[in-house]
Amino acid sequence: MAEIAHYKEMHPLAFRITHWVNLVAMILLILSGIEIHYPVLGGVMGLARGLHIFCGIVLVVNCIARIVLAFVIKSSPMGGTRETVTDFWNWLPQKYNRHQLGAWIKYYLFIKKDHPLSAKLGVPQKLSYLLIGVLILFMGYTGFCLWDVTMNVPFFAGFTFAVGGLMKLRIIHYFMMYIFIWFTMIHGYLALIDGMALPRLMFFGKETGGLTYSLETWNIDGYDDLGAAEKIEIVNKEDEQAAATA
Repeated sequence: MAEIAHYKEMHPLAFRITHWVNLVAMILLILSGIEIHYPVLGGVMGLARGLHIFCGIVLVVNCIARIVLAFVIKSSPMGGTRETVTDFWNWLPQKYNRHQLGAWIKYYLFIKKDHPLSAKLGVPQKLSYLLIGVLILFMGYTGFCLWDVTMNVPFFAGFTFAVGGLMKLRIIHYFMMYIFIWFTMIHGYLALIDGMALPRLMFFGKETGGLTYSLETWNIDGYDDLGAAEKIEIVNKEDEQAAATA
């Protein structure tokens, strides 16, 4: 089965920027977190802690910004269409995704060969992305509970007391790092399993032609080669004209 077309309307520039910020911040948080708990590089502990705090704040602010943008910016609910809706609708249960969870799990486990025809975000993707948003905010909150600048603020100190002190809170914060690592690996797998069309769009804003989708019929309604056929025809005509005048 041919791939669905990937248009910029799927992931507008503002969302792609927040995605890049998330990616860089999460990688730096993981690396600095490992260095803080398992110091292997001499003389960089201060740098690692400072980088960890900075990237943590950036990640939380970026997550909040992405949530706000979901209520402001429109994006297409499906690949293969330039029609758009306010983005937050794409995170709610959709008719395009009804009864698709089993099909997606089979597809990702290579039990089912054909890609499920569903909304832009498949059921496993949607659930994991919503979960990681909650995790980012909670991870940031525990980080503020541990940061000596904010740890005595009642809003943070109360939670530290509730979980049994700083040591237990550090353990919670530490093990949540591994959830970030697993999420990053799974996210990369989900993004690459269908080829390079999605990564090209997310990182470079490059559209890819393919099947088009109608939101009225909820089905494939054509094919868009992004003008490739017209370009070939123009080149052929130019070649014919050049040969005729030679």
